[in-house]
Amino acid sequence: MPKAIKRLIGLSCLLVVISMITFGAMNLLGDPLFNILGPVAGDVDNPDSVKIIEEAKAQYHLDKSLPERWARWAWDFVQGDFGVQFSSSGQPPVSNLIKERLPRTLELMVVAQLIAVGLAIPWSVLAASRANKRTDKASTITAFAFVSIPSFAMAVILFYFFSIRLDVLPDVYNATDPFWGFTHDHRLIQLILPGFTLGLGAAAGYQRLLRTDLITTLQEDFILMARSKGVSKRRVLYYHALRPSLFSLITLLAINIGYMIGGSLVVEQYFRIPGIASAVVEATLREDFPVVLAVVMIVSCGFMIFNYLADFLYSVIDPRVRTEKSGQRRNIRSMGM
Repeated sequence: MPKAIKRLIGLSCLLVVISMITFGAMNLLGDPLFNILGPVAGDVDNPDSVKIIEEAKAQYHLDKSLPERWARWAWDFVQGDFGVQFSSSGQPPVSNLIKERLPRTLELMVVAQLIAVGLAIPWSVLAASRANKRTDKASTITAFAFVSIPSFAMAVILFYFFSIRLDVLPDVYNATDPFWGFTHDHRLIQLILPGFTLGLGAAAGYQRLLRTDLITTLQEDFILMARSKGVSKRRVLYYHALRPSLFSLITLLAINIGYMIGGSLVVEQYFRIPGIASAVVEATLREDFPVVLAVVMIVSCGFMIFNYLADFLYSVIDPRVRTEKSGQRRNIRSMGM
């Protein structure tokens, strides 16, 4: 069986386990019936209330065993049915909330990742080209400072300097504004402060990893050969050394999706961005289990897809990976003959 198929099967099994754990926790640590009906769920002495309770149990399959309820929920989820919200204003589908909130969080994460990578690459090249010198030591101190500052503190600092003191970036996010544009009335500009808040810590982590890989690559024979041929220092750094040093960075980019989502919980709350992270906070506070379950599974799927794509990008960046894999397959076939 091809390695890619095995990996997909493994990821699918992991998603099943995550869904079981999350579904079990949501149902065992709280009372879904109470969250649906409110105080009526405890009024078992009133015949009218008892009738409402029985109807709710039948409608939401709460009269079934936990494994059977999970199986029903998982089958509906695979078909795109995430259930309904526990809301006092009717039963709006969870999918409506996801469609409304998820794009805003994706916009924030894309802006944050672009900022992080855009800062980390030149920062790493500068530090690696001056390894163990004052510039490198100063960049190390700066990176550790960015990593050490929590998201909420970074948000306050950036907000104070760039929005209050300098007044160069907007302090209000408006979901109804158009995205593309370069004025305060466009979401692209409104996401710069939140993007830097989320991206600076990630940029510092990327920088430390990429700097180390670049220093190792710069000691390789093919780099020494390029220098001996008179290739400019800039071309050696950005063309010859950077690309083979990106493997670890790609892995960290995929893994860092989880960090970005966790950080967006604080960033969206502080900058009042009505995204999926803030929706999880609101749903958790009111114990809206279907929303929490749907978001956890969507985030888990996204995390695994990005990690799967990271493996594919290895062979795109360095064709030697494909060559090595092909050679290994040929050797295995020849040994079996």
